[in-house]
Amino acid sequence: MFERPELHVIKKRIIEPRRFIQVISGPRQVGKTTLAHQLCDQISFPYLYESADAVPAGNNLWIDQVWDIARIKMKTGKAEQFLLIIDEIHKIHNWSESVKKNWDYDTANKLNMKVVLLGSSRLLLQQGLTESLTGRFENIILGHWTFREMREAFGWDALTFAWFGGYPGSAELISDEERWKKYIRDSIIETTISKDILMLSRIDKPSLLKSLFELGCLFSGQILSYNKMLGQLHDAGNTTTLSHYLRLLGAAGLLTGIEKYSASPVKTKAGSPKFQVYNNALLSALNRKKFSDVLNNPAEWGRVIESAVGTYLANEAMKGNISLYYWRDRNNEVDFVIERNGKLIGIEVKSSYLRNKHGMDAFQKKYKPLKTFCIDDKTFPWHEFVSINPDDLF
Repeated sequence: MFERPELHVIKKRIIEPRRFIQVISGPRQVGKTTLAHQLCDQISFPYLYESADAVPAGNNLWIDQVWDIARIKMKTGKAEQFLLIIDEIHKIHNWSESVKKNWDYDTANKLNMKVVLLGSSRLLLQQGLTESLTGRFENIILGHWTFREMREAFGWDALTFAWFGGYPGSAELISDEERWKKYIRDSIIETTISKDILMLSRIDKPSLLKSLFELGCLFSGQILSYNKMLGQLHDAGNTTTLSHYLRLLGAAGLLTGIEKYSASPVKTKAGSPKFQVYNNALLSALNRKKFSDVLNNPAEWGRVIESAVGTYLANEAMKGNISLYYWRDRNNEVDFVIERNGKLIGIEVKSSYLRNKHGMDAFQKKYKPLKTFCIDDKTFPWHEFVSINPDDLF
């Protein structure tokens, strides 16, 4: 079975003497639960895996009960260390308070209880971590599967990945594209919106949130002001509501709004966002056209490729490896700007549908980036770019 690189990071942290709660978060269907089971198969000490998926949200005593069972198993088995894994932890209200209480009890009583928490809602997990568990946890965010991972696991080529994206659970369905699209819409998009956003956050206009997501998929890779969004959506919302909903969609790993780069943080926040899906499967599943039709249309396929490059960068930003922006000044534009430790890199994606851009020269003169890259078919193909380790860019 294919193993994601993060498995080895978690395993190393679990077996070392130091104790920290390991928190694994990320979008649905990226392999969090599979990673947990793989971890259980590879450790040499006893464990208990439980999921809060079907537990009533108000039953935070459930965490205490599960933790007590783990302690009993540890004691009766005379184990020097024990691993407790709780999946979908964010489904329980006030989960962080219960975790803190039990973790501090084990620490005070010198019980070597190792703990791994998994959850799909990054926003709710982060809120609980910062409120109650400061200094007690380490965080790992699983992004969507990369081209390299889908190629190694399923033998996909670059064109297949660009269209069908990186959901491993859907890989066996791509020979029947209509069935594949229905799976993505029903099992991933609808489930994520209904369970990870609507049920766990206050949403006054759920239809507006869904329409915003669909609009973002349609315009992935394009810049759209909030006022233009309102005009497209035909809903009595406002820019503050749209900004909030876009943030929730981003926390769920569906759609983000890339901010315009500026040396001034205030100006960065004030700019129009650039829509970017986290997984190209999302835009393909909502496209009425088939893979072969879009592939034979240079303009449409160029947008798919630019979005595929964007998904790679957006996931690295979601995992905290880089900060991601775009840049535009009048007629000058750079598709992506990434920043790490104060160092800038400008990235331009060249496709046949795109007009000739001169933005990179203006960007270089103004900000003097560390490097610039032009992604094109001849010198630096997009599938090679998205296959490299982001550390190598710097």
